[in-house]
Amino acid sequence: MSESLIQRVKELEAELEKLRSQLEEEEESSGAGGDLMSNSCPDGNTDGTRYDGNTGSGRKDRKKSGKERPFDFAAHPQRHVALRLAYLGWAYQGFAVQENTDNTVEARLFEALLKTRLIQDRQSSNYHRCGRTDKGVSAFSQVITIDLRSTQFCGGLGVTLPENVDLGAKSKASTSELPYVKMLNRVLPQDIRILDWAPVAQGFSARFDCQSRTYRYYFPRGSLDVASMAEAAKRYEGTHDFRNLCKMDVGNGVLQFERTILSATVEPVQPQHESSADQYDLFVFEIKGLAFLYHQVRCMMAVLLLIGQKLEAPEIIDQLVDVKSNPRKPQYSMAVDYPLVLHDCHFEGVSWQLEADEVSHVLSSLQQHWTQSAVRTHVLHGMIRGLEQRGGAASNRCWLVEGSRQKNYRPLLQRPCCESLESRINHFVKRGRLEREEGEDGGETVHRGKRSKHSHNSSCPPDTSDTPKQNIDQKMEI
Repeated sequence: MSESLIQRVKELEAELEKLRSQLEEEEESSGAGGDLMSNSCPDGNTDGTRYDGNTGSGRKDRKKSGKERPFDFAAHPQRHVALRLAYLGWAYQGFAVQENTDNTVEARLFEALLKTRLIQDRQSSNYHRCGRTDKGVSAFSQVITIDLRSTQFCGGLGVTLPENVDLGAKSKASTSELPYVKMLNRVLPQDIRILDWAPVAQGFSARFDCQSRTYRYYFPRGSLDVASMAEAAKRYEGTHDFRNLCKMDVGNGVLQFERTILSATVEPVQPQHESSADQYDLFVFEIKGLAFLYHQVRCMMAVLLLIGQKLEAPEIIDQLVDVKSNPRKPQYSMAVDYPLVLHDCHFEGVSWQLEADEVSHVLSSLQQHWTQSAVRTHVLHGMIRGLEQRGGAASNRCWLVEGSRQKNYRPLLQRPCCESLESRINHFVKRGRLEREEGEDGGETVHRGKRSKHSHNSSCPPDTSDTPKQNIDQKMEI
C-alpha cells in the first residue's frame, strides 16, 4: 500500500472519529439518543457514515446499556419531495411491492427509507409512484413523491413544521437540507440508484402530475425489416383505443383504454452508414405518451416484431386499434421484458437538485456494469463469429418474443381471441371487484368495487397502469 493511500486512510479515520464525537455531544445536549442526524449542521457536514448502518458502534453500545430511545419523528419537520431513480430491473420481480415476493425495487427502496429514518412507515409517507414497471424492466428516470424527514425548521417549499415544538432557536439556525441522494445510495443495492431530488408542493403527485412518459425498447437488427417497423410505428401515434395492444386490467378498475401517443420511432442506436446491414446492429423503439396501459409497450413491440419478420403488414396496427371491427384481442405473445426501459418521466416546474459527487458516484457504478456486460457481449460475439466462419448457419429466429416459435404462422386476425371487455366486466362484477349502478340517463355504469388485494397504498387508488388523473374515477357506460 502506498504512503499516500495510508495517509488518506488515517485522515478518514480521524474524520470519522471526530464525527462520532460530535454526534455524541449533540445527542447528550438534545436528549435525542436514537437520532441518526442532528437537527442542525452549522458546518454543513452531513456525511453518509452517520446513517449507513456500518459505523453505529456507539448506538449499539448505548442500546446494550439500556440508553436507546425511540426515534421521535414528531420532533422533525417533513418535506414533500420528488425522487428520481434509475434501476436495472433484470434481477427483480417488477417495481411495485407484491404480496407473493419481497424481491421488488420498491421493497428495497422502502427498506432504505426506513433504515435511514427518512420515513416512519409507508402508510404515513404520502407516497406516490409515477408508474409501475414489469418484472425484468429497467428505468433511467422513474419518479416517486414522498414526505421525508427534513432539517428545515425555517420552512420552505414542501415543508411541514412539527406541532408542539419550540421553533424559536431552531428557526434561526440556517441549515442545509439532508443529503437525501447520498443517504439512500449508501444503503441501496448497487443496481438501484437515486439520481436527484426536488422539493415539491404538498399536493404534487408523481403519478398524477406527470406530463408524459417515454419508454425505450432495444433490439438487434437480425433479419428484421427495420424500415417496415419504422413505418408501422408511426401508426401508433395519436389517440386510439389500445385494448388489443395491452393486458386488460379490468379487475383493478381499468375500464377505459384510450391513450394518446405523442411519438413513436424506430431508429438505430448509433449512427450508421446507409449501406450497413449487419445483423448485430442495435436499434431502439422509442415511444412517448401521456400514459400507458398494463403491458402496452411490450404488446406494441411484439406486433412490430411480427411486421419486421414480414409475417404481418404494417396495416395490422390500424386494424388492431379499430375496436369496432375487432373488439376482441387476438391471442399473441408479448415481447420479452429485459430490453425495455422507462427512459423518462416529464414534469413541469420541478427543480431537480443535482449533487455533483453523487452523479459521479452513480456514473462510476453504471460504468462498472457496462464494462462487465460489454466484455461478455464481445466474448459471445467472438464465439458466434468463430462458428459462422466454420460454416455454421445463422438462425433467423427472433429471440425477443415470449414462448416458442410456431412452425406454421397464423395471421393475427385469424387467431382465437381473448375475452371481450364486457365478458371481463361481468366476471369481476360477479366476484365483487366491480359494481354496476343505474346511471342518471337510465343506462348502466360500472365502477370499481372493493379494493384490490394487490393495492398496498391507502393514499391512492390501485396503480396497475399509468392512468392520468382525469381517468382515475371514470365510469364506463355499457
